[in-house]
Amino acid sequence: MTQNQPLEAASEGPVTARRDAAEVLPELAPRTPAGAGALPQRLADLEAKVAAAISRGRSAATLRAYRSDWADFTTWCATVGLEALPAAPATVAGYVAEMASPPDDRSPAAVSTITRRLAAIGEGHKVAGYPNPCTEVVVRETMKGIRRILGVAPRPKKAVATADVRAAVGPLGTSLLDTRDRLVLLLGFAGAMRRSELVGLDVADVEEVDEGLLVHLGRSKTDQEGVGRRVEVVYGTEASTCPVRAWRAWLAASGICEGPVFRPVDRHGRLSPRRLTPQAVAIVVKRHMAGLGYRSADFAGHSLRRGHATTAARNGASERTIMRTTGHTSTATVRGYVEDGELFSDPASRYLEL
Repeated sequence: MTQNQPLEAASEGPVTARRDAAEVLPELAPRTPAGAGALPQRLADLEAKVAAAISRGRSAATLRAYRSDWADFTTWCATVGLEALPAAPATVAGYVAEMASPPDDRSPAAVSTITRRLAAIGEGHKVAGYPNPCTEVVVRETMKGIRRILGVAPRPKKAVATADVRAAVGPLGTSLLDTRDRLVLLLGFAGAMRRSELVGLDVADVEEVDEGLLVHLGRSKTDQEGVGRRVEVVYGTEASTCPVRAWRAWLAASGICEGPVFRPVDRHGRLSPRRLTPQAVAIVVKRHMAGLGYRSADFAGHSLRRGHATTAARNGASERTIMRTTGHTSTATVRGYVEDGELFSDPASRYLEL
């Protein structure tokens, strides 16, 4: 096998970029080379095990993003008449440069998006047996310039404060949709949960204890090995904003006793057996924040989690306490929340006597 010959082509002849984009990347595993005297069925079993192990090493969201990013890259290459696999380093550099400065009226892509696209391109080349063009000097220098132009500072969504949550759930009634949305907002905020963690909850994951709710979370964005963590959710000071009472009200109204906690409710008030999607959590947050007069674009599902950490920090919670709930393993992100929570609490400009 030559250096430029893809693994898939070793026994089946040349393959096209389209086939690799559709088949190789989603598999995210190279073909296992055949050994002398090896049993075909055993090799096939080993291939399946390797593919499964590699796929499980990445979250489902990462796999979806890689497939989408790879499709975008191959489409761009076809449009400009360049080869996607193997791609020349100059091709990749041109692709990311155009993402940073589109030829039409589209906004530039965020640096984080461009970086993820490069990861997908590199992964596609690796599993197909080609050198990674993203590591070449021309691509690295192009990215260095893009970072200087666009900047790398994150553009976080706004945090939801306790007052916002109170105002949002206050007008909600007793319909199935309102009861579900109330729990989404209150449990998501009180438990500092990612939207994927929230919709991933099953009834069996939530335990009622004397102090409130003990929520058992399994695999998450930063816990792909599924070690899990427990989140303590205490009773609220007011019945209307108590996450524990909202939990009980939802189970009673929906009749759910097992399986997914959060499920779609159609416009006729009918409950679906399916699990609510992470995107639906963002829609719930946006809708209720817009109802308070905010720009919905400023909020997302993460606003509940960010709001929990920021508000807790503002009210004196320690980093350790916040991290125990959020599951962060590094203080860097949490300290960002603490800094946000301390804004205008003691600004230096107050001492200037202007």
